[in-house]
Amino acid sequence: MQSCVPSRPAGWQTWLRWWGLFLLLSSALRALLWWRIGGQAPISLGTAGQVMGRGLMFDALAGASLLWPLALYLALSPAAWWARHGWRALTACGLAAWLMLMLFVCTAEWLFWEEFGTRFNFIAVDYLLYTHEVVGNIRESYPVGKLLGLMALVSVGAVWFGRRVLMPAAATEAKGRLTWALPVVIGMLLAPGHLAVRADMKQHSDNRYLNDLSGDGVYEFFAALRHNELDFEHFYQSLPAEDALARLRRQLATPHARLRNRGTDDLTRLVDYGVPERHLNVVLISVESLSADFMAAFGNRDGLTPRLDQLAREGLLFTRLYATGTRTVRGLEALSLAVPPTPGQSIVKRPHNEGLFSLGSVFRAKGYDTRYVYGGYGYFDNMNAFFSANSYEVVDRLSIPAAAIHHENIWGVADEDLFTLAMQQADASYAKGRPSFMHVMTTSNHRPFTYPDGRIDIPSHTGRAGGVKYTDWAIGRFIDEAAKHPWFRDTVFVIVADHCAASAGKTDLPLERYHIPAIVYAPAYIGPKQVDRLASQIDIAPTLLGLLNFRYESRFLGYDLFDLEPGRERAFISTYQDLGVVRDGVLVRLDPRGGVRSTRVAQGRALPEPVSAPWDAVADAISWYQGAAWAYHHAGLKADERVADGHADPVGGG
Repeated sequence: MQSCVPSRPAGWQTWLRWWGLFLLLSSALRALLWWRIGGQAPISLGTAGQVMGRGLMFDALAGASLLWPLALYLALSPAAWWARHGWRALTACGLAAWLMLMLFVCTAEWLFWEEFGTRFNFIAVDYLLYTHEVVGNIRESYPVGKLLGLMALVSVGAVWFGRRVLMPAAATEAKGRLTWALPVVIGMLLAPGHLAVRADMKQHSDNRYLNDLSGDGVYEFFAALRHNELDFEHFYQSLPAEDALARLRRQLATPHARLRNRGTDDLTRLVDYGVPERHLNVVLISVESLSADFMAAFGNRDGLTPRLDQLAREGLLFTRLYATGTRTVRGLEALSLAVPPTPGQSIVKRPHNEGLFSLGSVFRAKGYDTRYVYGGYGYFDNMNAFFSANSYEVVDRLSIPAAAIHHENIWGVADEDLFTLAMQQADASYAKGRPSFMHVMTTSNHRPFTYPDGRIDIPSHTGRAGGVKYTDWAIGRFIDEAAKHPWFRDTVFVIVADHCAASAGKTDLPLERYHIPAIVYAPAYIGPKQVDRLASQIDIAPTLLGLLNFRYESRFLGYDLFDLEPGRERAFISTYQDLGVVRDGVLVRLDPRGGVRSTRVAQGRALPEPVSAPWDAVADAISWYQGAAWAYHHAGLKADERVADGHADPVGGG
């Protein structure tokens, strides 16, 4: 006898019921979160319709996306399996696991809301990058084992006792003639759905809680992966925008960098030293993970940096310089754009980051060849896209013939091969009669710490000490080889770390883990000197241009340290979440829950001693970060298009 085919195929029934369960869980969570915040988000018929209606739109899209694999499974599983108990048991286990995942997400969202007062965002994404610290914190804060056990019990029980609803009995008789179309139809609906639905569609009220409740945590999580930033005024204590910008303008001006009079929201300064410019070549080397305490100049006795210590004695050594962040992209951002770190992801990895005022744009406007030279593949961390869109020519690993590579690993070629490439680029500019600016990014001082044999007395692949010493050797060799070339005498070498070796993953702000060295070496022009002023990584670009006496309109937010009155020094340090300003022996720390804390700084460390910072100090700290975030979103960091293209220098130059 032929099997009866139900009028509504069981595959569709199963999928739709699980989709409905997702919508039910998501709506229940939204209602619970609304209840949790009490009177902070008013409840009325109109607001309920907006919140629940918009939320249902996001829930439907997120749920359908998560359940698309189930649709594919239902469509592709052989028809004969539907009558077998083994298949039904396997399916039940899979669905129980999926339900447990959804319960885990709901629980995580509840706890995240308790901590931050919002749905998932970039902070949640950031937590995936730092699993050791985050998992340890969660284990110490919550009964993880009991919670997971309870979720497992609820999930298995729900699937077992609700199997007649969640796995319709008709599925054991026939799949149905239309089940094959299930993943196709859902996929065809998802594609336009993701194009039409935007994360900002949840914004419908002046009350941020109502807007956040209108979203969906799963959708927000993946949207955060794409957008990678935290809105400063939403998450941090802030000032009225006009007050923040007025404070920042007052802090930016220096004797030879006067503000242009275009209104209170203009941060542009005209930099003019009143003396002829020096169009020297510049090689800026950002060294992977070079903490200051690797150098003998800062007390290390392991002999890891003999060449860097020699250069430090023969050039300018900045002894109190601090990196802005904990990853290479933060260092690249600070060195090329000279802006404090904006919360969330680095500008290097954000969308719409083209045409910015950069160190490259200043040099290009002066007639320089400007290059970013990297020993790895430039697509990593969006380097190619960022630098090529901001007045640099990108020259990466693809430019090195295989026969010329002495050693390579997952990150890139050995630093000696990178510097050979940089030498070739400098030679090419000299042959054309053009000055050259190169930003060279090293990779060898990075796990797995491998390099060619016979270069140093530490075997390859044995740890960080070898990586540091090999990079030091490669830099020394590069300087020695460059000295044989005709462009060497008229070249300024700037050597600075991108970040420290042991700062990544910290959720607090240990000041000593941001301490990096910077050396300026140009023996024909700059004599030996030690600069002991507090400084930030964002000060490197304007200080370098000051040494060259460049006249230009600046949108940098860093200082020329030799043009800064004593007592105005400050430094910026950050994680993706916490933002700090160090000044006058105090670290002011801003966190994404709107908190502000101040601790005492002594001997290069932020001590666990809270201090009461004056309101002016707190407000100034807020204005740096708020002003930088405002400028990024309101074209305040953009370069003049003609300058960025190298067609004009708007203020001239000697």
